Amino acid sequence: MTGYHTYKNCIDACLKCAAICNHCASACLQEEDVKMMAKCIQLDMECAAICYASAQLMSIGSSKSKDVCNICADICDACAAECSKHEIEHCKECAEACKQCAEECRAMA
Repeated sequence: MTGYHTYKNCIDACLKCAAICNHCASACLQEEDVKMMAKCIQLDMECAAICYASAQLMSIGSSKSKDVCNICADICDACAAECSKHEIEHCKECAEACKQCAEECRAMA
């Protein structure tokens, strides 16, 4: 059976990415010009949601894990691209976590 042990690296990357995306969204809400950060915050929330879903599906050995991980990689790429536009430490950290997660998801799928 496939599941947690088979996908451990990808699950770990997804959970780390989700946590950092949540941190980034929260930190973005504290920035002076929150409106300028709206797209970043939205993508952070979307990325965290799909990362958590991907980790859950992989951990239970879902037959849809690979499909969801492909979508996760795409959303991680979009989030990384947006966060890379900002010269803020939490956005830089988020962009890096998203890039790593996208790589793991593509390797898994």
